Amino acid sequence: MDWLLLAQIVYVLILIVVCGKIIYDTRSNVKTLAYLLVAIFIPILGMLFYFTIGINYRKHKMYSKKILDDNDLAKHLKEDILHISEKAFAKGGSAVRDNKELAVLLLSDINSALTEGNHVKLLVNGEKKFPEVISALKEAKHHIHIEYYIYDDDTIGREIEQLLIQKAKEGVDVRFIYDDFGSRSLRKGMVGRLEEAGVKSFPFYRIRFIALANRINYRNHRKIIVIDGQTAFIGGINVSDKYINQNGNGNTLFWRDTHLRIDGPGVYYLQYLFLCDWNFCAGNRLKPDTSFFPSMDSFPKKGKKLVQIAASGPDSDMPTILFSLLQAINLAEKEILITTPYFIPGESLMDALCIASLGGLSVKLLVPGVSDSKLVNAASSSYYEELLHAGVEIYLYQKGFVHAKTLVADRKVAIIGTANMDTRSFDLNFEVNAVVYDEELANELADVFYDDLKDAEKIEKESWNQRGRMKKLTERTARLVSPLL
Repeated sequence: MDWLLLAQIVYVLILIVVCGKIIYDTRSNVKTLAYLLVAIFIPILGMLFYFTIGINYRKHKMYSKKILDDNDLAKHLKEDILHISEKAFAKGGSAVRDNKELAVLLLSDINSALTEGNHVKLLVNGEKKFPEVISALKEAKHHIHIEYYIYDDDTIGREIEQLLIQKAKEGVDVRFIYDDFGSRSLRKGMVGRLEEAGVKSFPFYRIRFIALANRINYRNHRKIIVIDGQTAFIGGINVSDKYINQNGNGNTLFWRDTHLRIDGPGVYYLQYLFLCDWNFCAGNRLKPDTSFFPSMDSFPKKGKKLVQIAASGPDSDMPTILFSLLQAINLAEKEILITTPYFIPGESLMDALCIASLGGLSVKLLVPGVSDSKLVNAASSSYYEELLHAGVEIYLYQKGFVHAKTLVADRKVAIIGTANMDTRSFDLNFEVNAVVYDEELANELADVFYDDLKDAEKIEKESWNQRGRMKKLTERTARLVSPLL
């Protein structure tokens, strides 16, 4: 028997099966083609690459979001969500009326209530966020729920650690979820110290084999803090000294980022997300009760802002965050302001931005002038020519690294969260955004955007088109693999 021939036949059969799986499981045609080319033209390693980072967990469902075993309770909760949202629609002003389709989309897709009576505070950069977080944590009485992609064992990380330990000793239930890849430095010491002090700590989707684990591709990119079910923090700022721009901090790069503090019923869905993630990674079931979800009547009327949460990940039926961004862009009538550190859009997002600009809207995109990834930066650059041709204004931030993930539509809707404008955030990562229907906050965020433009360089269409052929070739080559980044 010719063993070489037999081996070739077996390999071809395996390749056919793998290609069939790629075609059957992968939602995006572009990604399907990319994975097929890798599998076919890079023998063995191509198939390993697919099984390492390519499996579609949205199709297979990593875990169930169901946290209610009682069907009557689930039905009652859905009725409450609908009732709360109807009241908010009735009391809302033009910001929510003009964007009702966006609110309905989130309500229909993920049962995310449109909530009124929220106080929302915009926090620009770590030097504004962390004092606010520390102050709120000190006031915790019942529980602290904290979930981060990156939590560093550094000065600010240890300061919050000591506060969490102190609150645990006071009898506050402290639960901590960290991404096992993004916060891998915690494994050596901090997690042990937290657990010894009574802080319940678990990695989200533990990574045991860093080099080959498929799960390394599915990251919990969320940054959530929920305190006593009434106060929450959400946005792009991880727990790390590099996010704090202060003298003597040792940072050589200015870090521009945006976060939110929410006080009010807008916290509800963030609490729900945390409970779902906790039940998945901790192995013990936390059930919703009034200690986690206080009565709406218990919230003091500190504000009038309408808040809704958009969230999605490999556990979602739909790419909800992508759909919400597309809906916000499609509903805009005058102006769209976008800040993102990573811009690798799919066809739908590119089409939406081009259509908006060609339709007469002012569309401005702020991206890093200096990125922390040369490959991502090259892939992003490959999309600019088409956007510039459609009239989109593109600005390169020069002061440092812009890491904020925000969108302002018509100065009526403000979206702040963890999701980048890229395939990874839309399909692979666990992400969360806050949608605020409020002209005051939207104007505040728009003002921040225009302040950032003072430290940015506008790309001129004519000079951009004159880039050398080798540079264009490099960018377009990077774009070929962009669906896999």
